[in-house]
Amino acid sequence: MIFDFEPGDKVFNPINKDWGIGQVQSIINKKVTVNFQNVGKKVINAENIELKKINVGN
Repeated sequence: MIFDFEPGDKVFNPINKDWGIGQVQSIINKKVTVNFQNVGKKVINAENIELKKINVGN
């Protein structure tokens, strides 16, 4: 599995869109820590949940 994001990137969880936009804090092995707008910090197992990156224009 290849991660296409790094700390600081904006992401959302398509399964729980009500969490809001999150910012990736860290990636350790397959655990991604994300700070979401509406629910705070969550540790996501990237094997079970695929986060979607929000592309920000340059």
